[in-house]
Amino acid sequence: MILDTFRDIFKIPELKKRIFITLGLLAIYRIGAHVPVPGIDSRALSDFFQQMQGTIFGMVDLFAGGALRRLSIFALGIMPYITASIILQLLIPVVPALEKLQKEGEEGRKKIVQYTRIATVFIALFQALGIAIWLENPANFQGRLIVPFPGWSFRLLTIITVTAGTSFIMWLGEQITEKGIGNGISLIIFAGIIARAPGDLIRTIALIQNRQIHMFAFLLILGFMVFVVAGVVLITLGQRKIPVQYARRVIGRRVYGGQSTYLPLKVNQAGVIPVIFAMSILQFPQTIATFLGANNPTFKSFATYFSTYHPVGMTLYALLIIFFTYFYTAITFNPKEISDNIKKYGGFIPGIRPGKATADYLDKIMTRIALPGGLFLAGIALLPTLLIKWLNVPFYFGGTSLLIVVGVALDTLQQIESHLIMRQYEGFLSKGKLRGRY
Repeated sequence: MILDTFRDIFKIPELKKRIFITLGLLAIYRIGAHVPVPGIDSRALSDFFQQMQGTIFGMVDLFAGGALRRLSIFALGIMPYITASIILQLLIPVVPALEKLQKEGEEGRKKIVQYTRIATVFIALFQALGIAIWLENPANFQGRLIVPFPGWSFRLLTIITVTAGTSFIMWLGEQITEKGIGNGISLIIFAGIIARAPGDLIRTIALIQNRQIHMFAFLLILGFMVFVVAGVVLITLGQRKIPVQYARRVIGRRVYGGQSTYLPLKVNQAGVIPVIFAMSILQFPQTIATFLGANNPTFKSFATYFSTYHPVGMTLYALLIIFFTYFYTAITFNPKEISDNIKKYGGFIPGIRPGKATADYLDKIMTRIALPGGLFLAGIALLPTLLIKWLNVPFYFGGTSLLIVVGVALDTLQQIESHLIMRQYEGFLSKGKLRGRY
């Protein structure tokens, strides 16, 4: 049945064209990730990054698909765009002009996207300059010489190349969203993570052959991965359905409304953003300690408390994830606006008065279901660390990576499903539809 569904995909010319465009643009992205910036020792930089997996640079390299460790033209990946998007989202509730733009519909959204692009370029310029200066100092790399010929010529070349690469990735993402299938930015992150999987799998097999990982431990890790994927699917698609009744209205000879529907409230409204925020904050002291090296052993010892392998660091990590789950949910979910929209179209929640009472009710429900969502995210993020501590084996497939990969795959499948159903083909599921994440 699934093979028949995949065959049906290529019977629809428009859908086939969109899929090929998406695959072609992602292939361009992966080729660019292997084109290095001139003037660096790529091997020495790659060796250094092997020791930086527990710092913020390891996280950026994860989202860049390994491009940062090679310092390719796509070294910053899509992280500047994500940072700019998050900053704009945080500013919308507190800046009246941005809030007004958001309420203007499609035109307002286009202006906000334009502001995001401009902010992305400035963030990329600043980060590229920081990377260039950082690369020139051998003390940051334990004496390794990364840039043989430092100076402003190298800095300007790096700034122009890396910023142009980030801008090109941003354009690729928008083209995928507009002319391809799925969310372009999410698929670029997805491609970067998936590109690392073969190498991680080869390293895992080599460890098994060298008897550094026992077969039982490997099977246990494999079982945990299946459990994590199933849990991510469950929590990603999990919804609390709030019934909404629309009053019947008679206008002339026509009757409008009178039907019952429901308002889906997502259990994991914040997505993977809380994990990214918490990881960035927790790894910041470790990154500074890496730069200071042996010059400040006191701070280096203090920074070990922020490691996710330390009980204090694990506890802080979990608490930060739960905090940012509530924080980001409060930003993205506006119960007052939803309540006003329901009231505007003559709807109401049975047993709840329209207006403020409805907004308070929705806020109460979302506050309750955000807790299990936050606890789940914390559990998924800490699972690899716990496996490493308990089994004493390397674990390359992080919970955050699986969370992103499964979430993006569900998004893309839902869009393909919509194209198939719209043209009267069966979807991926013979019974019912694949529910969207939103």
